[in-house]
Amino acid sequence: MPNPKRRHSKTRTAKRRTHDALAPVALGECPHCHESKPPHQVCPHCGYYRGRQAREIKEA
Repeated sequence: MPNPKRRHSKTRTAKRRTHDALAPVALGECPHCHESKPPHQVCPHCGYYRGRQAREIKEA
């Protein structure tokens, strides 16, 4: 198994790690109930997706 002859510098390690940060979760507005929801998913608040009832939601 090959091993590196020299250690990587802090700068080189930091340059590699610049892309490791997590991106914030994208949220959009539900056109039916106007709550925030992830795009391309059924709304967890009202159960609508693309203008029709996709899932039954229990009333609180």
